[in-house]
Amino acid sequence: MLNEEYARILAEIETLPSGGITYKRINGKEYAYYQWRENGKQRSRRAREDELELLTKQIERRKELQKLLKEAGIKYAEAAALSYQFHCAVRIGPELDRFVQSVAGWRKRECYKQLYDYVYGDIHDRIYILYGLRRTGKTTLIRQLILEMDAEMRSKTVFMQIQDSRSLDDVNQDLKYLESNGYRYVFIDEVTLLDDFIEGAALFSDVFAASGMKIVLSGTDSLGFMFSEDEELYDRCIMSHTTFIPYREFENVLGVAGIDDYIRYGGTMSMGGRHYNDDVIFATRKSTDEYVDSAIARNIQHSLKNYQYEDHFRSLRELYEKNELTNAINRIVEDMNHRFTIEVLTRNFKSNDLGISAKNLRKDREKPTDILDRIDIAKVNETLKSLLEIRNKEEQSVVIQDVHRFEIKEYLDLLDLTVEIETRWMSDYNRRETRTAFSQPGMRYSQAEALIKSLMQDEKFRNMSLTERKRVTERIMDEIKGRMMEDIVLLETKLSRKHCEVFRLQFAIGEFDMVVFDPEEGNCEIYEIKHSMKIVPQQCRHLLDEKKCRDTEFRYGPIKGKYVIYRGETAELKDVSEETAENVTYLNVEEYLKQL
Repeated sequence: MLNEEYARILAEIETLPSGGITYKRINGKEYAYYQWRENGKQRSRRAREDELELLTKQIERRKELQKLLKEAGIKYAEAAALSYQFHCAVRIGPELDRFVQSVAGWRKRECYKQLYDYVYGDIHDRIYILYGLRRTGKTTLIRQLILEMDAEMRSKTVFMQIQDSRSLDDVNQDLKYLESNGYRYVFIDEVTLLDDFIEGAALFSDVFAASGMKIVLSGTDSLGFMFSEDEELYDRCIMSHTTFIPYREFENVLGVAGIDDYIRYGGTMSMGGRHYNDDVIFATRKSTDEYVDSAIARNIQHSLKNYQYEDHFRSLRELYEKNELTNAINRIVEDMNHRFTIEVLTRNFKSNDLGISAKNLRKDREKPTDILDRIDIAKVNETLKSLLEIRNKEEQSVVIQDVHRFEIKEYLDLLDLTVEIETRWMSDYNRRETRTAFSQPGMRYSQAEALIKSLMQDEKFRNMSLTERKRVTERIMDEIKGRMMEDIVLLETKLSRKHCEVFRLQFAIGEFDMVVFDPEEGNCEIYEIKHSMKIVPQQCRHLLDEKKCRDTEFRYGPIKGKYVIYRGETAELKDVSEETAENVTYLNVEEYLKQL
């Protein structure tokens, strides 16, 4: 049934008498009585003979109309709500049922329990905020929760979608109507599209949650929710962020196993099942760029525009006023990824740099090639650097400066998109450096892959056969995956072991890829991280270096364990020499990440 039909049926029902006709025999004579309920009380009066036929027909007509609603699966209150002209897009009744059915059988993200506890728990005067970048499972979580409600609870539930043209006043009117009609569980999606949301968000907690409604707000504008918490909501909200999707959830929820698939596609939730890689958002450079633009850059700009009457732009105001802020944010995200790619290709102190790739290709048993020995590394580096000035420089009227980069990076950190990984130097305790890890690895990989493909246009590469070019490209991309696997392990370890300090430790020659220092216990663990499936004694040479271990223990306490995280099976390597006999444990990377 269409909403217009509900309105017509309800309008007719309202004109018809409720209740029914009963008959009583008094002194041998039968009389008709009209009975109905009014204000919760049973009422009755004798029906006059001249009205009985019409009254009976009207009551029968009312029952017919109510039967029509029932056969359509609509309760009277639902029909009343559906016939009301809502300002926002609203789903209730059968329409809500259809909306949630498609998620039946889907696995749940771990934050589902927190949402469940809010809706079903004894929590009052507070709202629940489910926020995160696009395609991280917010709406799916809501649909899964509604799907598992019993019929009675779902009949008091509404899902509301906000459109760009709506205001907080529109939502307020709809909520008042829903509240007066007995609705108690309200889910509002994309609420930050309301231009006045940040300044008026307290309406949800102070008015509707305070009167007994459970209000769940969701949206992609993560920064907007953070601003509203600081500005309006204070301690009257529960915040749940969906942007970061660790490997464990990537495998458990999507059923897509393997660190390489996580490197290539991790960062968003897709229910493509076996066809996941065909439709995932980071499968192409074009889709990745669109995601960065719509999910990240426009997110930040929208929030700043609506916060404190546009007074929070700081150094970014000039970029905003010249309509270049979104482009600047896109450029800085790409800039970070390009700098990451340059470092991987040009560093000379790591075992998996371009020089090692050259040696490996030269010694390849099947098809050796010296192509990487003949590449002009300096020229490659310059080519990469030139690509850092991203597109249409001549059209930019504002030069992006360090202050712009710093402020945009602050917002990327707030979005949980970037995390700083620290490098410490054994030779200089006060020297600290950081590198940026992205919590959405698929985005970084896609942009790095596109950059490498552009390098393959080098004249020397073009003179190679297609097979050779492909093999060299794959070798270089393997170096990218190795570095990204390091970042993933460091990032997830840092986020899960919050009481510890997690960092890389650099020596004059060589380094520990990861040190986990527990300041309370006064001990540490040391790790090498290798994008390899084979156990090779050379991999743990730094872990078995006595001087490196002594220096580390002097600064960070006894070494509890020595580990190599790699893609092969978990095992122990027994190292036996004249001076030392100790175990190095090899940990499978997927198993390690799943137990964090």
